[in-house]
Amino acid sequence: MHPATALVHDVVQAIAPLDSLEQQHIDHTLAWLADTDDIFRRAKPATPPQHLVSYVVLVDPDESGIFLGRHLLAGLHLPMGGHIEPGEHPLTAAGREAAEELDIDAEFTVVGDRPLFLTVTQTVGKALAHTDVSLWYVIRGSRNRDYALDPREFDGGRWWDIDSSTIPESDPHLERFLTKLRAGLRSRNRT
Repeated sequence: MHPATALVHDVVQAIAPLDSLEQQHIDHTLAWLADTDDIFRRAKPATPPQHLVSYVVLVDPDESGIFLGRHLLAGLHLPMGGHIEPGEHPLTAAGREAAEELDIDAEFTVVGDRPLFLTVTQTVGKALAHTDVSLWYVIRGSRNRDYALDPREFDGGRWWDIDSSTIPESDPHLERFLTKLRAGLRSRNRT
């Protein structure tokens, strides 16, 4: 196994699944990593047709909020994030995406510097369909601060309540992510 692939394998293997679907996604990802070293997007939009993504979920843990941007290509309210560059560590990619799309230095202090969640999703929107294997990192934000989203990728953004029953049209796994995030925040607050 290529060293970069082995590193990602270790990151994925350390994720504790929320449910059987996340376990299926983890198992799928581990099998994929064992079968190929071609895990990074080399050409837009879909070469290879399955590749790694780091989501960067901006959370205000004190005000129970999550910030989502209206993604231009997908037409959905999504966390910030993007494709992991060849050889790049997923955590480094998450920090880079926070700088590029939010113009901030990422603070991985909400639930730690490991991905909280993993999903395997067929993309939607204007771009050629492909499969994203997404590592969901959580970074600290504040509802009292304005975030300048990259206008080439997002048509504005807004805060949503973590506990709200009103979730915008988003990633198909966002509600499950919020369930895991709430559990992570409760655990953090007990310590």
